[in-house]
Amino acid sequence: MAIQVTATALPEVKIIEPKVFGDARGFFYESFNAREFAEHVEQGVEFVQDNHSRSSRGVLRGLHYQIEHAQGKLVRVVEGEVFDVVVDIRKSSPRFGKWVGVHLSVDNHRQLWVPPGFAHGFVVLSESAQFLYKTTDYWYPEHERSIIWNDAEIGIEWPLEGEPLLAAKDAAGVRLSQAELYD
Repeated sequence: MAIQVTATALPEVKIIEPKVFGDARGFFYESFNAREFAEHVEQGVEFVQDNHSRSSRGVLRGLHYQIEHAQGKLVRVVEGEVFDVVVDIRKSSPRFGKWVGVHLSVDNHRQLWVPPGFAHGFVVLSESAQFLYKTTDYWYPEHERSIIWNDAEIGIEWPLEGEPLLAAKDAAGVRLSQAELYD
């Protein structure tokens, strides 16, 4: 097996650590293999879109999700380091409103599987970070939603030095109690 998969405190959310082959020339690893993903992470997943963002230190993106067109996301960092956060926003879940945070970096090569039904966000801890994610549905701006990053109901412990840099849509995010959610 070329990957190690570990369930988080939200068991559907999984940390994926690929086997990295490195020497003095650099490194190589398989960043995605559909057969291994189906066998060790989740079956029946089809990715339809790849996204790439670059952000500066202190930028916080999220907590994002889509209503109706729920997206599963396979995320990783190819430059820098982020603290990545996932929140269970399925009303019927015994873990509703709970969150997990994972450090993803170019050095640890970790990936995180965020299934549909969860809100997702991250804050950049390094000078800058490039973030890649594969999604299971397309982006539909009319269905995009945002939960405010500092919602006391959720209580995420962001590793921040001062206030984060937010996009207007993220600063306008709503509290979990006011959000449109999954059943």
